[in-house]
Amino acid sequence: MQVNSKNTFVSLITIVGIILFVASGLFTKQQPFFLMLTAAQLLFVPMMLQQVIMIRKIHCFFIFSGMISIFLLHIVSSGPWSIVLVLIYVTFTLFVAVLGAERFLRRGFTNWEEISIDIGMMYLFIGGLWFFAYIAGLDTGFSPLITWLTGIHFHYSAFLLCISLGFFGRLHDSKLYRWIVPMILAGPMLVAIGITFWPVLEVISVLVYIFAIYSLIVLAFQTHFATRLQAVCIRLSFIALGVTILFSFLYATGNAFGEWTIRMDFMLAFHGFFNCVIFGLIGVGGWAMSPPKTNQRTWDFPISQICGKLEGIGDSHPGLVDDLSVFVDTEALPKTIIEFYEQTDRYQLFASIKWAVWFKPFAMIYKLVSKQMQQLNLPISSKETEMTGEIKRIDTIVDGRVKPRAWIRKVQQQTVFVAIYSQHKTAGRSYMNIALPLPLSSMIGILQIDEKNGCLILTSEGEEDAGIYLTVGQFLFKLPLSEHFTITETSKGNLTALHKMKIFGIPFLRIDYRILRK
Repeated sequence: MQVNSKNTFVSLITIVGIILFVASGLFTKQQPFFLMLTAAQLLFVPMMLQQVIMIRKIHCFFIFSGMISIFLLHIVSSGPWSIVLVLIYVTFTLFVAVLGAERFLRRGFTNWEEISIDIGMMYLFIGGLWFFAYIAGLDTGFSPLITWLTGIHFHYSAFLLCISLGFFGRLHDSKLYRWIVPMILAGPMLVAIGITFWPVLEVISVLVYIFAIYSLIVLAFQTHFATRLQAVCIRLSFIALGVTILFSFLYATGNAFGEWTIRMDFMLAFHGFFNCVIFGLIGVGGWAMSPPKTNQRTWDFPISQICGKLEGIGDSHPGLVDDLSVFVDTEALPKTIIEFYEQTDRYQLFASIKWAVWFKPFAMIYKLVSKQMQQLNLPISSKETEMTGEIKRIDTIVDGRVKPRAWIRKVQQQTVFVAIYSQHKTAGRSYMNIALPLPLSSMIGILQIDEKNGCLILTSEGEEDAGIYLTVGQFLFKLPLSEHFTITETSKGNLTALHKMKIFGIPFLRIDYRILRK
């Protein structure tokens, strides 16, 4: 959620932040360039937070505690009290990170723009830890200045940039944007790892950053903003990054190969102006003029209440669905496909499971767990084997959905799948609603069903609710998984089914079924 832009500019949090920043400049005993981080801590971070979350009393407590501790650190520059004060600020950054994690867990792997905001909030805690290392004088293996710069890196290049990228995604969505987001999200960590262990990685990560940021600049000029002034501010802030990233590249190459063309004193002055004033001040102010609203819709489809052991088992039932025409126009489908779904107990299944080579080690490890759970307990071997099964009615009150029935499939008396089938309708379309009970949770598959060239297509990569989710308590988390079924009639009474699964868009499992009428 976000607040009104006027509230952001004239809110008590912003006013107090301005006063404390000015006072910090007057009382500081440090070099003036150290105020770059202070500006982020007292102004930019609180202003961005007000645009991401609806500020309540608990948020005010942590925000004001963190701001006051930063101000006092400019007066108490050393000693035990400085450790106490910096720990208060670290606690604030941890609180923000927890808020980001909670946002992510309530939604999962959907909407790159919201994921960018979540990750940005979680990155702030890393910035807080590096700031603690600097104030506490911990030996990080780097000079105190580099430790401080790493802290500022996670405040600007991680927190501010990721949230700004997320806000931009609420206004613009394209294939290129969906490539840019993971590049920028991975950037802060890759740069930090490169600086620490392998300078060449720092150069590579900066090159990726350059491509992502310049692509972002191009997209910014193709995007419509709420006002012309906001467009100027946001585009200018991205251009500032485009300028500074080139000098970061020159500095990184010097660090990697020992040929210095850019010195640290120049980087501090140059980056201090562009990143703090143009990217930070103008960028944050630009978004505060009219914070874009989230495009994330709320899921309200029914969810099975059964977790762990299967409960509410009743009599046998003949089919997975009562009427396939509820989901799809059956006029163009072979009668064998219709009968298989409505009279499933009349058919035999033979399955050949083929794991992707890269995933097979994970499958073998998971097999040790799945054998005990008797759920998602697929064989490792690709040899075709018969998959026996039975369909049982489930008590509607226990499950909580419409006409649930469990399809229990086994291979050599070992339970492979326990899937509870139901259905629901969203925006005039019926979806197959399948639950796989897991310990203290349940995996939910919402499948969209279509007919194509006489074949039946079931996929989680569809519209509206389609997807694979994990539900734990009140959390409904969309997983980075997808599945796709194609059911084809080969001859009268005989079918084949191809089941493909992907994780993060990468194929990892294929199951070939032969379905024969008994």
